[in-house]
Amino acid sequence: MLAKRKLGKSNLEISALGLGCWQFSKGSGVVGKYWSEIDDEQIKDIIRISLAGGINWFDTAEAYGRGESEKVLARVLNELDPQEEHALIATKWWPVLRRATSITSSIEERLACLNSRTIHLYQIHQPYSFSSIKKQMKAMAELVQQGKIVTVGVSNFNAKQMREAHQVLAEYDIPLVSNQMKYSLLDRVIEQNGVLETAKELGVTIIAYSPLEQGLLTGKFHKNPELLQSTSRVRQFTNRKKHNNLSQTKPLVDLLEQIADQYRASASQVALNWLITHNGDTVVAIPGATKVQHAKDNVGALTFQLTPDEQDQIERVSKQVVNN
Repeated sequence: MLAKRKLGKSNLEISALGLGCWQFSKGSGVVGKYWSEIDDEQIKDIIRISLAGGINWFDTAEAYGRGESEKVLARVLNELDPQEEHALIATKWWPVLRRATSITSSIEERLACLNSRTIHLYQIHQPYSFSSIKKQMKAMAELVQQGKIVTVGVSNFNAKQMREAHQVLAEYDIPLVSNQMKYSLLDRVIEQNGVLETAKELGVTIIAYSPLEQGLLTGKFHKNPELLQSTSRVRQFTNRKKHNNLSQTKPLVDLLEQIADQYRASASQVALNWLITHNGDTVVAIPGATKVQHAKDNVGALTFQLTPDEQDQIERVSKQVVNN
């Protein structure tokens, strides 16, 4: 089992994988319609298996079903009765068309949706607000000082924005612990735009979302392209470019499956293992799960570690595929 690691420069220890909970939105709101609705018993099984497999944190957001994901997550965690230190919660404030004052004025709503469970990590969901980063970070610092949240993170911030957020929080002796970014073997932009380099310099954890490219790195669509039609229309539209070029990504999936055979693992487990080991402790990932088998696959990625040679092979083929 891969060891837990520090969340940024905080005292929180997190598993190398968390569980992304966007799919628990119950089809509510525009953002929630990205996923088909999952029934409560299935959600409960997914969370139970994740906890049993060593995952100790869950990433949700205000925007995921207008709080529905938060409510479902908290309800299930309370039913399963895990202690809070074994089930850390990360959620996010939605900044679009709002000001920084909303961060402090809306925190009670977030806590209510989470049934008063602790918010261990509170994140700015996007760098698009009517208020400056300085004002947003000041509001976040107030929540830490008031004991309403434990740590502060951001999401989708570029290197310059991340550095500014880090500097403002430092004035309050509070670390910026994370930046949640899209990152996978098929999306390596943060390696070129300075985000990953800056995170390493500042001691900020990168939380990789869409680490399996919405299932593309599992190989299931390559084996059965008809499965693409069973995904939601929003997902089909969003991912149409990559889904229409399955032959381009097949060499990488073939390699993942070849290496997976040696570990009695799956292509998705190898892809996740590469992501959370290739950059040391800097990168963690939050794969989702809409089925029990997905949750089992996720936790299986924590049970082995790729060799440096295997990581290099994957690195080489990944770059060839991405650059084509």
